[in-house]
Amino acid sequence: MNLKQKVAVYRKEHFNAAHRLNNPNWSDHRNKSVFGKCNNPNYHGHNYDLIVKVSGFVDKETGYLMDMKILSDLIKEKILDRFDHMNLNLDVEEFKALNPTAENIAMVIYDNLRTEISPDLDLKITLFETERNYVEYPA
Repeated sequence: MNLKQKVAVYRKEHFNAAHRLNNPNWSDHRNKSVFGKCNNPNYHGHNYDLIVKVSGFVDKETGYLMDMKILSDLIKEKILDRFDHMNLNLDVEEFKALNPTAENIAMVIYDNLRTEISPDLDLKITLFETERNYVEYPA
């Protein structure tokens, strides 16, 4: 067995959230033109699928790259408990001044998890906003 090869583990989660894409520095017309239905003043929702990928080298003593229970608990605490069934614009501090696009949501998720995962491990976030539209961060 070659312990010098990198391996990846994945945790898939799901959350529902509402948001509105809007730039407060723009006119209503420009917001509607750029963001379309996503600029609905009454918000709209998505059923997000989240995949968290952690990669690196397996620990010789435990045989784990990362304990999946710990990863699951981190995602629940740092992401699901804060985002699930929330209005991202109104209920999540990071989005009070940041447009909650899928790109920005993925980067916020990354930032919230990165500090909790060993710097020796790589982290990648894949966020599906719909079945056909998704974001990876970092790219």
